[in-house]
Amino acid sequence: MTQPPELRPRTRLVHGGTVRSPFGEMSEALFLTQGFAYPSAEAAEARFVGEDPGFVYARYGNPTVRMFEERIALLEDAEDAFAAASGMAAIHAAIMCQVAAGDHVVASRALFGSCLYIIETLLPRFGVQATLVDGPDLDAWRAAMRPETKLCFIESPANPTLELIDIAAVARIAHEAGARLIVDNVFATPMFQRPLALGADIVVYSATKHIDGQGRCLGGVVLGTRRFIRDELEPYMKHTGAALSPFNAWVLLKGLETLELRCRAQAEGAARIAEALAGSPALARLIYPGREDHPQAALARRQMSSGGTMLALELRGGKAAAFRFMNALRIALISNNLGDAKTIVTHPATTTHQRLSPEQRAALGISDGLVRVSVGLEDPEDLIADLARGLEAARNGD
Repeated sequence: MTQPPELRPRTRLVHGGTVRSPFGEMSEALFLTQGFAYPSAEAAEARFVGEDPGFVYARYGNPTVRMFEERIALLEDAEDAFAAASGMAAIHAAIMCQVAAGDHVVASRALFGSCLYIIETLLPRFGVQATLVDGPDLDAWRAAMRPETKLCFIESPANPTLELIDIAAVARIAHEAGARLIVDNVFATPMFQRPLALGADIVVYSATKHIDGQGRCLGGVVLGTRRFIRDELEPYMKHTGAALSPFNAWVLLKGLETLELRCRAQAEGAARIAEALAGSPALARLIYPGREDHPQAALARRQMSSGGTMLALELRGGKAAAFRFMNALRIALISNNLGDAKTIVTHPATTTHQRLSPEQRAALGISDGLVRVSVGLEDPEDLIADLARGLEAARNGD
């Protein structure tokens, strides 16, 4: 890329991938264009056959989008990256560009609802078989592998229960079977977990979340080897059209500049909130990977550099108590997004995971009393008071 490899992450997030026009602008240029002009017919031909590496069409690539791709690739120490219109567009393309009828995919059972739709519903329509396993159970991964297994797919931490999966161990299992591992790293963020360094082959992000971080736009990105990105993913993306808007890429570039600062502050706030609320009589359990009472605390310490910005609260009293808790909040907002500068609470059973049957939700640990909390940039003491107010309201309704 365009910056020396010894630069630290915060510096890369400010300067990585920047290409300036002859005007020498300080902020990255926003190239709002659908197409590109060529100085001659010969130049156009050279561009289309790949002899000239310049841009051809905005669906294929754009200077602003390319700056975003190069910057996040530098952050991840990835060989290359390709941006998409949303996180789900990135996940869909990362999977579908590699599989064909007769192939097999193994995925962790604890996935975001739309990811489950791709694995359970969409893949079988195209003749691709899928097996869901309990993510932390390494024996289950080994047992699920077949000669035709092409991919393994995981979220860690998982949405919304913050279940962790041993990325390095699953990567070894996948590679022994000749398969690749895709990791959705959106909850951990690139600041706190490095799946490629742990052995994963491909990393995907919903840039809509922490990378934007301020609720402004949609975006996604896939990272991996240059051969995978250019030979397998790029043709699929070109011909299916899930291109990232140049304007959104520009917004995401601005988000990357402050990503490390925001995530550190949010994670510190999440840790303080978890400590303050732990033991509340309104809670059946509090889940935060940075606490020693997390079921996989040792794994969290091994593969994450922080407990992250997310926590989950399971309220005694089920849905009624969860709703009383949420409705009593004055600072935290009710929404289904996460990774925002504003603290957000979500009731997964009735929103992000509502399409699952009660039995499926129970198997994933998503009870009617579970509330997902995405910690924002507000003062942690204000958030502690706000969430404590909600917990008191939940108890008073018992």
